[in-house]
Amino acid sequence: MELTTTVLASDLDALLDTIPCTARQPRTVVDLPGGLTNRNLKVTNADGTCVVRIPAGGKSLLGIDRDVEHANSVAAAEAGVGAPVLHYRAGEGLAVGFLPGRALGNADLHRPDVLHRVAAACRQLHSGPRFVNDFDMFEVQARYRRIVAEHGFRIPERYDEFAPAVASIREALGPRTDTVPCNNDLLAENLLDDGERVRIIDYEYSGNNDPCFELGNIWSEATLPLPLLDELVTAYYGRPRPRQVARARLFALMSQYGWTLWAAIQHGSSPLDFDFWSWGMEKYDRAVAAFDGPDLEHLLVAASQPE
Repeated sequence: MELTTTVLASDLDALLDTIPCTARQPRTVVDLPGGLTNRNLKVTNADGTCVVRIPAGGKSLLGIDRDVEHANSVAAAEAGVGAPVLHYRAGEGLAVGFLPGRALGNADLHRPDVLHRVAAACRQLHSGPRFVNDFDMFEVQARYRRIVAEHGFRIPERYDEFAPAVASIREALGPRTDTVPCNNDLLAENLLDDGERVRIIDYEYSGNNDPCFELGNIWSEATLPLPLLDELVTAYYGRPRPRQVARARLFALMSQYGWTLWAAIQHGSSPLDFDFWSWGMEKYDRAVAAFDGPDLEHLLVAASQPE
């Protein structure tokens, strides 16, 4: 898929000439796969290898703040779990060190040893320097809903029918206390594993958040079976935590419900040749199953129990 960026192909060399870590020639430039809101380039020269993230062109409705992404990337690097930040220029991109390791896939997260390394990486990020902003999926979902309404974008059937259940989930989860720096978008491909440790990349949606959102989001994005959420939560906390599993499941539901609207916005506004609607409906179908399923009331009670 081809991503339109703020930099035309003919100007790419000129841009790389202005970035200290990529300016030296000769250099090789390779487009990395993925990137629905960035063009990601792997650049290698005598000074080493780095990744340059160039934001998509045009006005985004998603509210991504590149200054926040930069600041939080620096904090994640200081925590020892993110790539070192080498260069940043607002509007033109972010350059970070190239990390060794392999991007994980959903199947990898079925392996307990990998899942334990992921839990350790999350703990490391979460115990690091606080991020410069907060992330609250309830607020993000409400903002996305307003954008969808204002622009007349397509929305799935029954979407607003679940608003009372969302209010119940928010009440059960309680006030936001003890938030930690979270990536908030941990699909498997944002986890790099070198066999000994996992590093975390891509901080576009990062912000201080409940750690159970992070754990539930990992479980949801990889469509893991429920026993592996127990495994992940136990590995993260060092012992079984049934209440935190319930909270993670509710946050996972909110993740599916909220990112559905991300897809609706992209479906209605993105120039990228990608089937955002089908991508979002896969999440929405799982959210509907959870809203309509037999476990929701039990989860609301379990999540609101005292420690």
